Amino acid sequence: MTADGGRALWPVDKLTALRLGRRLVTEVPGAGPGRRAFVEIRPVETDTDAAVRWQGWTRADRNRTFGLTHRDYDADQLDGFDYDIGAILVRAATVTGEAQLVAAIEAWSLRPEQFLHPWQTDDPR
Repeated sequence: MTADGGRALWPVDKLTALRLGRRLVTEVPGAGPGRRAFVEIRPVETDTDAAVRWQGWTRADRNRTFGLTHRDYDADQLDGFDYDIGAILVRAATVTGEAQLVAAIEAWSLRPEQFLHPWQTDDPR
């Protein structure tokens, strides 16, 4: 996928994950010592997604709506259930479609290839 102007391409596995409604995460610099921060891309689930999941399958959608969030955490809290104590929502955005998603992450000085599956990161969510 490219946005207008030939912007960066998503790795195929990550693009597939997004189209199937799976979230992706990247770690970014924290606000200071003892802080860790993550940017999450979370596809917004629709009623159709819920209905097909109930039937046991997953629907691919090239025109999904995505929520982006940048959160900053107290690094000492990441390993427990209370990871949100001291967490700060730095910024959030909602975009529709893959081109707007690329434009939004580029506006946040990020690139598609930085994003990983959540289990490949220390993101507590």
